[in-house]
Amino acid sequence: MKKGYLYVALATVLFSSMEVALKMTGGSFNAIQLTFLRFLIGGLVLLPMALRETGRKKAVLRKGDWAFFMVTGFICVVVSMIVFQLGVLYSPASVVAVLFSCNSVFMVLFAYLILAEHVYRHTVISIAITLIGMAIIINPLHMGGSFVGVILSLAAAVTFALYNVIGRTHSDQYGGIPLTCYTFLFGCAEMFLLILLSHLPPLAGWFRAVGLPVFANIPLVAGISLQTLPGLAYVGIFVTGLGYTFYFLALEKTSAATASLVFYIKPVLAPVFALVLLNEAITRQLLVGIVFIIVGSLVAFIPGIRLRHQSLKEDIREVGTEFEAETNETSMKP
Repeated sequence: MKKGYLYVALATVLFSSMEVALKMTGGSFNAIQLTFLRFLIGGLVLLPMALRETGRKKAVLRKGDWAFFMVTGFICVVVSMIVFQLGVLYSPASVVAVLFSCNSVFMVLFAYLILAEHVYRHTVISIAITLIGMAIIINPLHMGGSFVGVILSLAAAVTFALYNVIGRTHSDQYGGIPLTCYTFLFGCAEMFLLILLSHLPPLAGWFRAVGLPVFANIPLVAGISLQTLPGLAYVGIFVTGLGYTFYFLALEKTSAATASLVFYIKPVLAPVFALVLLNEAITRQLLVGIVFIIVGSLVAFIPGIRLRHQSLKEDIREVGTEFEAETNETSMKP
């Protein structure tokens, strides 16, 4: 269990530093290029564990599985993470980190719509408090130029939540690490195709004409040097690869509730990293919004633990009753 808490701490630090690291590294790379490189590196870091897990489950990827990972790869990497990276470019790293951490709010909605999961009263209260916190942070009347980044950050949170809910439909079949790894690699394959297409003159010209030059002539290796390699290695190997590795190890060694602390602590820790490393001020508006989001998270977290414990007790009681009935039935036989 102690090792599990260590994994939670490591995943928390790495995930909380993500936006700051991307902000610091992003100036040397095209946004789509950086997203491609970091998820390719992260997917390759996860690959040995994913193959081992797949072998242990004796799972074979068939055509249907390939199609599934093409969908999850597209939603997670091509859509959500590109939009996320653009959000980092246009907004303070601290704001992006806090807003993206609220993806759990949208997960509840998608889980209700797609998985028909029950929504409890405390969950609705949690969502309401969290939305108030988000509204305080966004404050569209005073966001100025960073409003575009806020919209992009929220879009990234929504699409990432959709990916998580769709992934849960097959998580038992593949396992968390294989699901994440194959999603990353399939998403990178699709993004590689996008990079190739971006060099076609008609398409590149169209992207520039509609005000999206970042999608025109996307480089593949330009910008990689001895000076930029440490930053790229950090966001690829540590944040994307090891961050998810530690998170899934935390899930194995503790519980889903304990591992989820990563995303409850991130809204607090990420702004501190942004303050220390990027000199981003923690404004009163941001601070008040963070407090609301933390309170909203606790409203969902604490009753959720009680419900899980109650469910576990009921399962144990049911197993005990069945065992007792089988024992009595056996003893009555001549």
